[in-house]
Amino acid sequence: MTDARESLDRRPPRAPTAAWDPAVYTRFSGERSRPFVDLLGRVRAESPREVVDMGCGEGTMTGALADRWPGAHVTGVDSSPEMLAKAVPVPGRLDFAAGDVQEWQPPGRVDVVVSNAVLHWLPGHETLLDRWAGWLTPGGWLAVQVPGNFRAPTHALLADLCRSPRWADELADSGPRPDAVLEPAGYLDVLAAAGLAPDVWETTYLHVLRGEDPVLTWVRSTVLRPVLARLADDDAEAFTAEYAAALRTAYPPRPDGTTVLPFRRVFAVGSRPA
Repeated sequence: MTDARESLDRRPPRAPTAAWDPAVYTRFSGERSRPFVDLLGRVRAESPREVVDMGCGEGTMTGALADRWPGAHVTGVDSSPEMLAKAVPVPGRLDFAAGDVQEWQPPGRVDVVVSNAVLHWLPGHETLLDRWAGWLTPGGWLAVQVPGNFRAPTHALLADLCRSPRWADELADSGPRPDAVLEPAGYLDVLAAAGLAPDVWETTYLHVLRGEDPVLTWVRSTVLRPVLARLADDDAEAFTAEYAAALRTAYPPRPDGTTVLPFRRVFAVGSRPA
């Protein structure tokens, strides 16, 4: 077991601190859906009967699973009532369930388990992935994707600001942790230990963003969300202004007015021998 995995397993879970806003989160739906498409491109399941999407959000990508495998019953699981309120079930084919992905259990065996951009919110990746792998039928597939940018300026600047003298009393423990996810080799070890044939890789996307403070807009619905939830409105506004200024320096606009956001992601796919 690597030190990184031990750190993740020892870390206590954080309670949810803020409601998700589907409208804000889906503002960059094209950029956010591309890693999901790339992840599913390496899943070779042909005719699965039961498919589960752990941390399905508002269900758009869960619906894509039902489209890919029209003969399957697909279940999306999420803990956010705001997100699930936007999900659209299809009777007999596509269902959504409210539940904590750390605790939810399917009623029986599963042929495909997918989790896209969820694990970085949770501790104990090794234990959780091992449990999900245990649901799989012979020939089943487990596919996960996590952001791998916790040392990028978006996250490092936020963590530094949370620990700064002005904000440390309220926010010192709120900033993103650089060890929130494993390195690719760590996920390979986890899948192999669970009895799966691993296929692990990483990609850095260069997202071309437009508009005023587009990087701030990107992170507002993700890593910034739980930080602002701990502040009163006036303090949240002041904190956001300070963070936005740092982001503009780290991610300056190009001559054509666009801003490039490099975004590293880690993919891990495992298949159980038939």
